[in-house]
Amino acid sequence: MGKFVCAGALLKCSFGMAPSSFLVADPTRPMVQNKPAGNIMDNKPIVNIAPFGMCRSLSNPTVASATSAAAGVLTPMPCMPVIAAPWSPGGKEKFSNFPALLDNCKCMCNWGGQITVTMPGNACDATGK
Repeated sequence: MGKFVCAGALLKCSFGMAPSSFLVADPTRPMVQNKPAGNIMDNKPIVNIAPFGMCRSLSNPTVASATSAAAGVLTPMPCMPVIAAPWSPGGKEKFSNFPALLDNCKCMCNWGGQITVTMPGNACDATGK
């Protein structure tokens, strides 16, 4: 069983060049080890998922354009995640009416990157231990 993901967790994108932080914008969210816990709908760029430094995905129009201008040499550009779907699969517990975000959940950036949790921000698993 996965661990609850809380504010301050570290995230990684398969096309990003730097780790990112997970943020919880809802101050009324239940707390896990004195940190606000996430749910699967905490997938908003900037609000919940900070950029991952530079992006290397050729599906990203800014990367494709810069790479084309550099005669085909991959040219990373600043990351701005574009996320259309919630985290998946989610836990059995619900936080603010949505399944809890666990450290085994993933979400996809529209530019093809898979976003995963590398450190959940707490040591408490979904069983409460």
